Amino acid sequence: MRSENISILGLILAGGLSRRMGGTPKFSARIGGVSLIERVISLVRDQCGALAINPYEATAETQAAFAGIGLPLVADAVLGHAGPLAGVLAGLDYAWQKGLSHVLSVPCDCPFLPADLAARLRAASLETRDGLACAASGGRIHPVVALWPTRLREDLRRALIDQGLRKVGQFQHGYDMASVEWNFRKRDPFFNINTPDDLLRAQDLLAPNEDED
Repeated sequence: MRSENISILGLILAGGLSRRMGGTPKFSARIGGVSLIERVISLVRDQCGALAINPYEATAETQAAFAGIGLPLVADAVLGHAGPLAGVLAGLDYAWQKGLSHVLSVPCDCPFLPADLAARLRAASLETRDGLACAASGGRIHPVVALWPTRLREDLRRALIDQGLRKVGQFQHGYDMASVEWNFRKRDPFFNINTPDDLLRAQDLLAPNEDED
């Protein structure tokens, strides 16, 4: 792990309703015999100083579902299924309490995240006024895959509670934010799974990836 990444909390967002997956929680869907959340954990574990999972709420049922993973659960800071921004805020509060400076937010349904994600976002964030950076690929920005400084937590709290803001990109556009592009030929490192068909496609993409040669 790069020394500058020790102060980063890797926050795995797992609070979605999985409506297009037929109600089956996405985090537990499997490709290559491994659950999506286990794959994401393995990809970001060595990039961050600490990891946590963000479910919508930390009920007894939720705690049981994640019990075998062994990571702390950080429930949404705003109730009512306020979306990923509520999860990011919970992560920022948790990271601040732990003395960490940043949160790297990643969804639980992106099984091909790059090994240099935290390092490149961190480097790009240093060139901005506000310390924000998010990933991009194929000409598309991925607002949820982002590096957030903990000092923005009160701004985000006001946006969520006082302004009712719900879109990640809308909040980010109010700040000086870097966008870091990942080029690929075969497999988008930010391919995400929303449907059973996406799950089948991800299984096909598990084959050796020429982009990683």
